[in-house]
Amino acid sequence: MPLDPDYLPIAEHGIIGDLHSIALVGTDGRIDWYCCPSFDSPSVFGAILDSRRGGFYRIAPVLDDGVPKQLYFPDTNVLITRFLTPGGVGEVQDFMPIGTGGAEHRHRLIRRVLGVRGEMRFRVDVQPRFNYARDQHETIFHEAGVLFRSPALSLALETPVPLDFHEDGAHGEFTLHPGETATFVLEQVPETYVPRKYSEGENRQAFEETVGYWRRWLAQSRYQGRWREMLNRSALTLKLMTYRPTGAIVAAPTTSLPEHIGGERNYDYRYTWIRDAAFSLYALLRLGFTEEASAFMGWLTERFREPRPAEAGPLQIMYGIDGRADLKEEILGHLEGYRGSRPVRIGNEAAGQLQLDIYGELIDSVYLYNRDASPIAHAAWMDLTRIVDWVCEHWDQADEGIWEVRSGRQHFTYSRLMSWVAIERAIRIAMQRGLPSELRRWRVERDAIYHQIMERGWNEEKQTFVQHYDTDVLDAGVLVMPLVKFIAPTDPQWLSTLDAIGETLVSDSLVYRYNVEASPDGLEGEEGTFSICTFWYVEALARAGRLDEARLAFEKMLTYANHLGLYSEEIGRTGQALGNFPQAFTHLALISAGHFLDRQLG
Repeated sequence: MPLDPDYLPIAEHGIIGDLHSIALVGTDGRIDWYCCPSFDSPSVFGAILDSRRGGFYRIAPVLDDGVPKQLYFPDTNVLITRFLTPGGVGEVQDFMPIGTGGAEHRHRLIRRVLGVRGEMRFRVDVQPRFNYARDQHETIFHEAGVLFRSPALSLALETPVPLDFHEDGAHGEFTLHPGETATFVLEQVPETYVPRKYSEGENRQAFEETVGYWRRWLAQSRYQGRWREMLNRSALTLKLMTYRPTGAIVAAPTTSLPEHIGGERNYDYRYTWIRDAAFSLYALLRLGFTEEASAFMGWLTERFREPRPAEAGPLQIMYGIDGRADLKEEILGHLEGYRGSRPVRIGNEAAGQLQLDIYGELIDSVYLYNRDASPIAHAAWMDLTRIVDWVCEHWDQADEGIWEVRSGRQHFTYSRLMSWVAIERAIRIAMQRGLPSELRRWRVERDAIYHQIMERGWNEEKQTFVQHYDTDVLDAGVLVMPLVKFIAPTDPQWLSTLDAIGETLVSDSLVYRYNVEASPDGLEGEEGTFSICTFWYVEALARAGRLDEARLAFEKMLTYANHLGLYSEEIGRTGQALGNFPQAFTHLALISAGHFLDRQLG
């Protein structure tokens, strides 16, 4: 499909954030996705989902005759978009101050425009469209800038640049010479808002404090290996997707970016999946970041104690970042979707699915937290034992699985595998700490799961582990078998499975989740290769001792990152980024694979 000039490719974006929300900034200087005040709040700028109706905030040269370049200020999440034109060079520094993290946090999005060389004339155009472009708003000009007031949210744009009314928003032009600056501060304000002007000194201080915050945070990393820059960028990205007030981690900061252009595989990922968050903590702990694990454990402890129907399990598969369980799915029919990819969804009905694997990912992360960060407290352990007891009673049932199929439940091998992990890791914690537990019962159930997987998850004719019982379809999810120490990485049964996946699901190092035609998942359309699976494949190769293959696959995969080192969920046939962006799943798997491979090569 040819590119739509109204939409930048997904990969042509960087991100900034304040641990409450994230904005996507295009290489054209346009912010076309921003929700305020939090990740899952309604969008203010949503042009990435509808270029005409969604709203945007652009600062760029008046003459579009240059080459844009984006980079991050080293070791930070401060984004710089540079414009190189025949008449001069200018840049926009985009960042969001972090603040103290309390309830009084001021949500500010700051854009500092600098003249670098020659003379450059810029245009600023701010077109907010509140509540996913469903709410009307007032545009009120004053001596310090302009106020945008909607029924539920008010934003003030404070700047010394004169602005005029334009299409329910504001616009203006200004010229900069070398060394000159013009700053725009967009912030959430109360109904009692009193206009104020930020001095250049205040803006410069905010810039320096934001740079300092990110550098201090990243300095905690213990990783000094071959791929330090890529792993650090992935860590910074995961941190950006952490909601500071609660410690929850979102799967991605966007909704409804398509897995197939023009298709219906468009979902809202601005929530906390137990699985994704647990994997994220695992990745961050490997690099030495323990604060995030402690914060998430606090958030998780509150979820343990919420009443749930016994048959539904002790945990929902995902929650809102504030812990709410109701994530009702809704279709925004007035938005056309990215490049016509309908429907645009908010909320996620998969929240009601049964996915047994989440308990394995969760308890594996608790095991690492207990070992590497802080011993698990008594109350949390008692909560965890209740979860393990529930898994012992309910592991032998069909579910929707890790890929959240909408075609009915199956006995997925991956779900069984992670049920085994849940019980096995709990046994380890109990034995290491001498904690009270039903060890005898746990061991019986652990071994029963193991034998069932080896008997029913194994296809003798294909000589491979398969997607679910009673099928011969392959699934990349089984790549984690040696990663979680279920099977030896050089076991003949595993090596034949690895070869089968390489022959069937791998395309030039990129890995598909499964064959959609052979295993219908209840949705129309195609999908690209799934990036987390590619990194699982790398790690599986490395654990099998095939280091040259693993390194080549890893290095190839690094070339599919965007210009800033960011990944979306999937990669299309021509190498384009597909799905929500950036994706925590991908970055956490990159950290895990890169860390392990580097150690093996070392």
